[in-house]
Amino acid sequence: MELVVKSAAAASVKTATLVLAIGEGQVLGRSAQAIDAASGGELSRVLARGDLAGKPGQTLLLQGLSGVKAERVLLVGHGKEDALGDRAWRKLVTAVAGALKNLAGSDATLAFDDLRVEGREGHYGKYRLLAETLLDSEYVFDRFKLTKAEPRALKKLALLVDDVAVDEAERAVRHARAIAGGMAYTRDLGNLPPNICHPSFLAEQAKDLGKAHKKLKVDVLDEKKIKDLGMGAFYAVGQGSDQPPRLIVLNYQGAKKSEQPFVLVGKGITFDTGGISLKPGAGMDEMKYDMGGAASVFGTLRAVLELELPINLVCLLACAENMPSGGATRPGDIVTTMSGQTVEILNTDAEGRLVLCDTLTYAERFKPRAVIDIATLTGACIVALGSHVSGLMGNDDALVEQLLSAGKRADDRAWQLPLFDEYQEQLDSPFADIANIGGPKAGSITAGCFLSRFAKTYAWAHLDIAGTAWISGGKDKGASGRPVPLLTQYLLDRIEA
Repeated sequence: MELVVKSAAAASVKTATLVLAIGEGQVLGRSAQAIDAASGGELSRVLARGDLAGKPGQTLLLQGLSGVKAERVLLVGHGKEDALGDRAWRKLVTAVAGALKNLAGSDATLAFDDLRVEGREGHYGKYRLLAETLLDSEYVFDRFKLTKAEPRALKKLALLVDDVAVDEAERAVRHARAIAGGMAYTRDLGNLPPNICHPSFLAEQAKDLGKAHKKLKVDVLDEKKIKDLGMGAFYAVGQGSDQPPRLIVLNYQGAKKSEQPFVLVGKGITFDTGGISLKPGAGMDEMKYDMGGAASVFGTLRAVLELELPINLVCLLACAENMPSGGATRPGDIVTTMSGQTVEILNTDAEGRLVLCDTLTYAERFKPRAVIDIATLTGACIVALGSHVSGLMGNDDALVEQLLSAGKRADDRAWQLPLFDEYQEQLDSPFADIANIGGPKAGSITAGCFLSRFAKTYAWAHLDIAGTAWISGGKDKGASGRPVPLLTQYLLDRIEA
């Protein structure tokens, strides 16, 4: 769907559907008042009949309203609040998208300029959230279905804004388009079945990106190179699978070579059986999304490439398949990491931290400005935070605060968890430098503590997206595309800083 920004009087816009917001108690905003005046009070008379109370998400379709050039007018309730919160704003936009989906007409126009969104002063934040929500609502994954989704009639949607808001709104739409595109790519990868989306497949996706973008250099390290580099923990995870592991390195040069790069590290376990520490069978199909961290890094990179951001960015994707076999790692095995630290593997289902720890060590060679790892790391994070916010830990207060701020601005929030030294003691091993699990208490935190031991030479943060990267159950089951908005906003903020 094409999104455009235009400045015009609502009554003069030729469009199949003009969308207006109505407050609870029949409160008309500026655009609705203009339409009411143009129609000789027809809008007020319709509302007086009580067909639309203005409650959030309610809709009413009016045909052939006199005095306006729109073929039809869609009224949508926004409630009684003077300023909508992010959640209410998204619900309003989602209601509009659902209503428009069932209407004829190839275009529509939204006249929401007079609506206020709390905490989003100016026009950029409001319209970016609107545009992202609209574009994300278009997502369909029917690649493996015989019957495809019906093509939608709506091809073009215009945002009606005041003259002074045009530049901000256009910038918001441009950014939203890139972010929504990155989210869609992330969702596609996460929704693919594991017999197709394996480490070598992800490596091919990276190579295709490299061919399409001159500023992007791609290098793929195979299992021999991983082993030769001394990445004993990484190598151990994939050794039980017929699908060989891959470390994918994507290096984007959007700034001077002398500028330190930001580094994103993504966990890419393309299927996680738990290995010898086998998971229960129920729900194991969802473990295809254990590469959600790598998928979100792919999606963020796609957004960066589309926007041609003036930064240097290195993306490291630690990809492997965790399977049980005669060659698989056993509980009790001890491996040597690239850093030289030894790890006693007490549970082979705590494999994500094993591929990540060696990749974090590998990241040192890029002399990074900051490193952020993103991983569907622990079920404990879902227990602690549910599916609404991502868990966040780090060794640098400024970096953590930047990510928290980016999450708020993008409405893709994170919540900081502690990394106190007391938790480190849970990882003590009598046989190795460190154990790969810290017992049943504070599982998300001890996983972060484990990773922190391999990220001591640079500013580092860890995002646990186990709860936010996937929507479980029901008709909406599948990858969510998060935290692409948070990560992209973080990088956008670094340009503005």
